[in-house]
Amino acid sequence: MTRNRVLVGCGLATAAVLLAGLPASGSAQADSKLVTDLNALVHDPSLRGATVGLVVRKADTGQVLFSSNAEARRQPASNMKLLTSAAALDVLGPDHRFTTSVLESGGDLYLKGTGDPTVLAADYDALAANVAASGVQTLPGKLIADDTWFDATRLGKGWAWDDEPFYYSAETSALTVSPDTDYDAGSVIVAVQPGSPGKAAVVSMQPDNKYVTIENATVTSAPGTANTIAVERKHGSAVVRVSGSIPHQASPVRKWTSVKEPTGLAAALFREALKRHGVHVAGPTQTGATPAGARLVAEHKSMPLAELLVPFMKLSNNMHAEILIKSMGRAVSGAGTWQAGLTALGQRLSGLGIDASTAYLADGSGLSRFNQISPEQVVALLRAVRTKPWFTTWYNSLPVAGISDRLVGGTLRSRMAGTAAAGNVHAKTGTLTGVSGLSGYVTSADGQPLVFAMLSNNFIGTAKPVEDAVAVRLAEYRADETTAARTARLPVAAVPADVECSWIKAC
Repeated sequence: MTRNRVLVGCGLATAAVLLAGLPASGSAQADSKLVTDLNALVHDPSLRGATVGLVVRKADTGQVLFSSNAEARRQPASNMKLLTSAAALDVLGPDHRFTTSVLESGGDLYLKGTGDPTVLAADYDALAANVAASGVQTLPGKLIADDTWFDATRLGKGWAWDDEPFYYSAETSALTVSPDTDYDAGSVIVAVQPGSPGKAAVVSMQPDNKYVTIENATVTSAPGTANTIAVERKHGSAVVRVSGSIPHQASPVRKWTSVKEPTGLAAALFREALKRHGVHVAGPTQTGATPAGARLVAEHKSMPLAELLVPFMKLSNNMHAEILIKSMGRAVSGAGTWQAGLTALGQRLSGLGIDASTAYLADGSGLSRFNQISPEQVVALLRAVRTKPWFTTWYNSLPVAGISDRLVGGTLRSRMAGTAAAGNVHAKTGTLTGVSGLSGYVTSADGQPLVFAMLSNNFIGTAKPVEDAVAVRLAEYRADETTAARTARLPVAAVPADVECSWIKAC
């Protein structure tokens, strides 16, 4: 691991030699121009007062092309998902599938989950249809929701209390449901459309259910007036308050919100589906563990992990990350807890280029403010995973700069379009208030595969224009370049500074 080197004040040729570490394949002049440009970017006035770390290496040899504060640990935000996804592929395997089962024992019907974030209401309906097709019509016992594959701790360490209502901070349960094919587990979509003028708006949910209570405090206003609709789940409850006004004849508004105790929503959807298919469970719905020897009645299997990686990484889905952490804990030590999962993550990272004892791992998604890793550690992982049999699958799950298809470009779909980085940079984004990251792969203009990691903390505003300029500069780099490339910052689509683009569904 190369130690950080101070570049300011060094002569250009000297800086290039210090950074190289190994004999340069290009000219010292070319390398010094890259150093000069990248040094200017990490010291951009927009980042004054921030702590910024950037390291660039050749992917094959590991030769350092640039290093600035690369070993200082920082909050990674969603760059944490690089570690989680790689370890999950190594521990669980690309073919890993989640199973949701219906079992019967002693007149009770059990719905057992293992963390599948891709289960939709339609899948619970299909399970109910299979129960009916098996000949089961009336059960004298209870419907028991079994979420014991994971523990009952729903929120991660260091997660902000005021993020609780938002779907990107949903509760983690082994028995859950998603409202869409982005697989936003543990959330529902609240749709608001105009009613009659002066009357309340019409509010509905996807999936339709009676578990979540809607408190409708809306009004339909005159055409052309402001749309002020707000949707927020009340703290610690299953009550969602919908307030504000929506103009008459305006387009519907859709908002995502987290669910209190997703296990309860899953069980409620399944009970309604059983009723639709003529299956009557006489007793109430409870939670509990499925007894050994229970008879399997129906089963649903998820897509393989290799396929799930696409919505997980492209759209930076926090809940997928946390489910994978607990799944790793369950696979390695039999405990579906964050502690067991993070221990399994740390153990596996030693074979992926990272000494976990020199990092702090608090969750799998990067939502926690307690995570601490360095750009150098991220780059070490980016290089180490290139030898893994699952690397191509993992690499293809990364967002691609400037590609508008959201399941290709992902969180980079609106960035670096029309530049040398577009369709070239495969990298993971990361965003929290005052935290930003961009780490991944880029091929230089003369065909050199490079890896880079940039983590910035403690800034006001956004670091993304600088990140984009760094990535574009690397895509333009040539070992034989004779003139310095432009280092102007690139515009980035305006999004709130405290959330990642993928968390704003319209962007």
